[in-house]
Amino acid sequence: MPGGPDDGAPLPIAPDDLRQLADHDARHRTFDGGAGPLTALDTGGDGERGTVLLVAGFTGSKEDFAPLLRPLCTAGYRVVALDQRGQFESPGPDDPARYSVEELGGDLVAVARQLRAEGAGAPHLVGHSFGGLVGRAAVLADPAAFTSLTLLGSGPSRLVGDRVELLEHLTPLLDAGGVPLVHETLEQLAMTDPTAQQVPEPTRAFLSKRFLANSAAGLRGMADAMTREPDRVAELVATGVPVLVAHGAADDAWTPAAQEDMARRLGARHEVIPGAIHSPAIENPPRTLAVLLDFWAAVATAGRSAEDAGALR
Repeated sequence: MPGGPDDGAPLPIAPDDLRQLADHDARHRTFDGGAGPLTALDTGGDGERGTVLLVAGFTGSKEDFAPLLRPLCTAGYRVVALDQRGQFESPGPDDPARYSVEELGGDLVAVARQLRAEGAGAPHLVGHSFGGLVGRAAVLADPAAFTSLTLLGSGPSRLVGDRVELLEHLTPLLDAGGVPLVHETLEQLAMTDPTAQQVPEPTRAFLSKRFLANSAAGLRGMADAMTREPDRVAELVATGVPVLVAHGAADDAWTPAAQEDMARRLGARHEVIPGAIHSPAIENPPRTLAVLLDFWAAVATAGRSAEDAGALR
């Protein structure tokens, strides 16, 4: 979704970078979700350093993490990037009520359990934007299913601000012309954004194909969920699951100040990714990668220290 990026935060992406089409070695596969199959990219491997589950945000997809897949695999992680139900290559139900944060979070718990059945450990969960709200719901539902949670460009509660005004136009557009009319309108808006005009044609073609594959019910349900989510920070603290709050320096969805305050209330690690707006994984992949690897290494070290302390009792 376009959001009026801050011109004071130049992106470290050359105009010919393909972003969501970055090269990787992951294979397509499906997991069983609560409303049907969920399509993912899976790097496979034994993941000697752990498993990572990456979850896209509203109107996003697994490809929003494409630049991270090969580097994370090289670093020793098995990586699974997921289309949520109703997104791109994951079919979804026709009832908007089936896209609540709780139901979507249940899908992530189901995927984590399937990974465990395949011999993987509890994954590090990364939720981008709306995917962060869904990831939080998954952790609240089953804290033991996840090793850590990263809220990437996500917030403590419902989305507010300029993007909500844009979302308010979704329902009448969907009523009038379905997903194609919403896409056409957003394309017209994007043409007024100089940054959007720099996106190379292959990526623009992919983004159009992806958006048109969205479920209309999913767009309605997720938009509703994203603008009604309560503040559940205290509940997340009570789980004891390690949390990283990371966001672009010029995030234009949940503000940097709101995310910094959330990190403080969580007692969580807080990282600001320079040269990024709302999608650090494609806007500044090298720094996003470094932040994630450092956090997960710290979680592993803390876990070993806890085990050693327990053994000495």
